Amino acid sequence: MRINVATDHEQMSRRAAARIAAAVRRQPDLLLGVVTGASPTRTYERLAERRAVESPLFRRLRILKLDEWLGLPPRHPSSCESYLRENLLVPLRIDRRRYQGFRPRPKDPVADCARVARWLARHGPIDVCVLGLGRNGHLLMNEPAAALTPGPHVARLAASTRRHSMLEGLKTLPRRGLTLGMADILQSKAIVLLVSGRPKAASLRRMLSGRVTTRCPASFLWLHPDVTVYCDREAFGVPGAGRW
Repeated sequence: MRINVATDHEQMSRRAAARIAAAVRRQPDLLLGVVTGASPTRTYERLAERRAVESPLFRRLRILKLDEWLGLPPRHPSSCESYLRENLLVPLRIDRRRYQGFRPRPKDPVADCARVARWLARHGPIDVCVLGLGRNGHLLMNEPAAALTPGPHVARLAASTRRHSMLEGLKTLPRRGLTLGMADILQSKAIVLLVSGRPKAASLRRMLSGRVTTRCPASFLWLHPDVTVYCDREAFGVPGAGRW
């Protein structure tokens, strides 16, 4: 596990975007697994800026949405679908043939998880998996529990997850989500974890303690051979910036 500590969120995002862009240059049809939320937004914006000056870069890139709030209409502004359309799919001009993910409001959530599992078995594994770190140590919607689910599944959301900034203002908060499992994450060829801000400092310290436990799903990243953590100094809890 490599730890890249940036001065601030902007520097962190620039470094992460450079890493992703370099991987796409090496493998133009790369499968990029992506998350939503505040942590990756600026990284995605930096990728869009690269497309403006390097237009062929993302013409074959494939995108996989890694999780989704269950029950929101696809075009609801709080859905992961809407977020990705605004911040990644449209700016990078990713057409429908190069995009896959959970449906926000499937008729049968379990069947939709099975559909994503089949797609990933056929088109995966993920080449670069972009993740964020939950305040309770979750990865995607894999919440702290006595046991973790390996594949795509319907997840019961923790109370802290239901207070996510994407859900602010909703009268009825989702209680469940659709998410890839821990085995799907760990089968990725490379993992990029984005952690920003003082509120994430405690969960980052817990993850970096070296103790692998289902009560901190992010700690399972210690089992992967190629993980880079991009964080800012507020999240890392140090006065300066640097690298491990």
